[in-house]
This record gives sequence, C-alpha cells and structure tokens, in this order.
Amino acid sequence: MGSIGIWQIVIIAVVVVLLFGRGKISELMGDVAKGINSFKKGLNDDDAEAKEKAEDPKVIDHAPGESVNAQTKAEDTAKKD
Repeated sequence: MGSIGIWQIVIIAVVVVLLFGRGKISELMGDVAKGINSFKKGLNDDDAEAKEKAEDPKVIDHAPGESVNAQTKAEDTAKKD
C-alpha cells in the first residue's frame, strides 16, 4: 500500500483521458512545449546580450584640459579656519 503500482497509474490515466478528452490533453501538451521552447529562447537571448556587453567595453571620454579638484576634509577645514 506504500507505493503506486502500474495498475493505479493506468486507472488514473484512463480517468484523466475520460475527463478531459484526447484533444484537450494534446493541446495542453502543445502549450507546455511552446512554453519550454520560449523559455529556452529567452535564455539564449540573454546569453547573447551578455556576450555582446562583455565584448563591447564602455569608454568614458573626457576633455584633455579638464581637471578635477579633490580636497580632503582636513584641507577644507584648514582653509576655513
């Protein structure tokens, strides 16, 4: 009684076919297959985009005469006093 036998699986399958019909079950399986294919396609698209981003590094352009003033907090307080 602890495990499911082959006859129990057959009876469940027959009940499911009688309830839903063969057409509805095959339609459901087709929808499941389309969903799996769509999922795989999405994964492949994500991988392709990640490879493009890895191959195309971003470059930051700056003007050659541009300077940046970075002062420490100690320098700021010394100037104020």
